[in-house]
Amino acid sequence: MSPDNTSPALSPKRVSIALGERSYDIVIGSALLDQPSSWTGLPDAADALIVTNTTVGPLYASRLAARLDAHHRRVLQVELPDGEAHKDWQHLNRIFDRLLEAGCDRKTVLYALGGGVVGDMTGFAAACYMRGVPFVQVPTTLLAQVDSSVGGKTAINHPAGKNMVGAFHQPARVICDLDLLDTLPPREVSAGLAEVIKYGPIADPTFLGWIEAHIDALRAGDKPALAHAVQRSCEIKAWVVGQDEREGGLRAILNFGHTFGHAIEAGLGYGAWLHGEAVGCGMVLAADLSARLGMVDAGLVGRLARLVEHAGLPIRAPRMPPERWLQLMRVDKKAEGGEIRFVLIDGLGRAAVRAAPDALVREVIATHSAAA
Repeated sequence: MSPDNTSPALSPKRVSIALGERSYDIVIGSALLDQPSSWTGLPDAADALIVTNTTVGPLYASRLAARLDAHHRRVLQVELPDGEAHKDWQHLNRIFDRLLEAGCDRKTVLYALGGGVVGDMTGFAAACYMRGVPFVQVPTTLLAQVDSSVGGKTAINHPAGKNMVGAFHQPARVICDLDLLDTLPPREVSAGLAEVIKYGPIADPTFLGWIEAHIDALRAGDKPALAHAVQRSCEIKAWVVGQDEREGGLRAILNFGHTFGHAIEAGLGYGAWLHGEAVGCGMVLAADLSARLGMVDAGLVGRLARLVEHAGLPIRAPRMPPERWLQLMRVDKKAEGGEIRFVLIDGLGRAAVRAAPDALVREVIATHSAAA
């Protein structure tokens, strides 16, 4: 897979998403929030709306607004509660309320300043407001920088399933300022590492080995290590999204670990586990299912479990009745005709979307459940 896996310097790097007229750049580096060049060349509009949350807003919103003042006549702001539990219709409407009460027009640019929840909700609001306005992703978590801010998938949750109501809507730019990760709690760093780790088994064995060698540096917030992890993750995602923007086939491989993970989130209640924690555990279960189907050697399951645990993530699934697991996974967007379809490892560095017998899935859940 190209481009080559090389370590970047801390100077800004650009990864391009090639989607014709919807193409855009991901900018990765330090001190990007305060650099005027980060914000030049974006859609021209009189109004801008910064969407953030109660944790991130007090830290960074005023700095972003100061930069945007040079590009927009008005820079408005709406602050949402923090957390996955608030990724719903009620709080999405707060974005629309702010836009409408301010009389914002169809050229208004939305800026998503926050993690994956803020990014998903802002993108969905931008897709819907006046049938589509531009937006810019300014991800402040590692998980958002390496995954959710890239690729244009936007959504809110439904009590019956995660991200079940949404739209594809590509951002105009993604600004990954590594300095914004300095205020990230260790638990959030670990959650982000789950989405970094997933790229190795499905696309790049060399990157998987690099992550294993640098996992302590990544957890400690080492900037060169983070820069490489973010850049390589974005390169792989850009390569996939450029070929399958709307998840008609190849892009589904980016959901490795997510079928089990989404079931954990929905089953426990959104916010009980962080998304990355659920995905980390889900990857271990998906790897085991791959091995039981004869797609990979059983040794890879242990290798991946050790890395996930070393990243500070759970490798034991929560206790839920097996039928509840199956019920939740049948709501997964990859399911077809009620048949659950999993992203599995088809030899290290390759992935495939496959169905599996319910009995085998139950065995995997029983093996890795907290009660085991």
